[in-house]
Amino acid sequence: MKRPVTLCTSQWVDLPLETLAQKAQAWGFDGLELSCGGDHFEVDKALESDAYVREKHDLLDKYKLKCFSISNHLVGQCVCDLIDERHKNILPSRLWQDGNPEGVRQRAAEEMKRTALAAQKFGVNTVNGFTGSSIWSKLYFFPPTSQKSVEDGYQDFAERWTPILDVFQGCGVRFALEVHPTEIAYDIFTMQRALLAVNNHHSFGINFDPSHLIHQFVSPLFFLDEFSERIFHVHVKDVKVRLNGKSSILASHLAFGEPNRGWDFVSPGHGDIRWDELIRKLNQVNYTGPLSIEWEDSGMDREWGAQDALGFIRKINFEPSSRAFDASFSEVSKH
Repeated sequence: MKRPVTLCTSQWVDLPLETLAQKAQAWGFDGLELSCGGDHFEVDKALESDAYVREKHDLLDKYKLKCFSISNHLVGQCVCDLIDERHKNILPSRLWQDGNPEGVRQRAAEEMKRTALAAQKFGVNTVNGFTGSSIWSKLYFFPPTSQKSVEDGYQDFAERWTPILDVFQGCGVRFALEVHPTEIAYDIFTMQRALLAVNNHHSFGINFDPSHLIHQFVSPLFFLDEFSERIFHVHVKDVKVRLNGKSSILASHLAFGEPNRGWDFVSPGHGDIRWDELIRKLNQVNYTGPLSIEWEDSGMDREWGAQDALGFIRKINFEPSSRAFDASFSEVSKH
């Protein structure tokens, strides 16, 4: 069976869910990855009201859309981060409250546990998101950063996330980290270290998004080989690297969409990802879950882009062969 193609709603939370669902059906998507933002999926309401959950299912059914996962990236980011005023902009006031950093981190952790419970109640088994990191700001080792300081960061991650992951496991729900700069894991080696920190927790895996690897010059194919059994979900997004001798891989403190950035996200099929190779590798590692288009392109109208991305992915979302291409020659020789 072909993998379903869904639309991640995180970049569309300014629209009411019904408006977006109507568009997604008209465009031809199989489903939506519901973001915990706007009115798309509200954890507190889902836990408080069976009617709320039924209404969400009824709305999806109305537009013949499925939901295979929900995402709670923004809250997850605040579990391990060094909290500052930026986080106030991504959290609901009930979680921010007085902004005390440790209080914010603890409330975010409890909300992620509640997200697992809400996902279970809603009937999906995957929550995608971020973890945050207390050591991302120490990426460049000057003033000198000791390995003990780095290890303390992974220990902080383990202490904060293991109780969350235990709740996920108890609910039969998986947490899929979008491996990403600013997170506890952003490449192959840091993902290995994160898994080790939580003792290879059964409920801790990956929301695979190749766009976050390409601009770091990390091979998405090697990544899939290394973590084939931990790929819980896949995001489809592209990236264009534009290093020209003046631009930096660190993006030069320039906003997305600025022409002088060394790299930028673009709509699938318009960047540097070799999608044919990736689909073949996803087939090899037996990934049969959804391909969720996380549409981000500052230079393209998003409604045009969503439809263009869907058409592109539909064309390359081929299934693996069930037989060798030359098998017919052997069959002929038997007669």
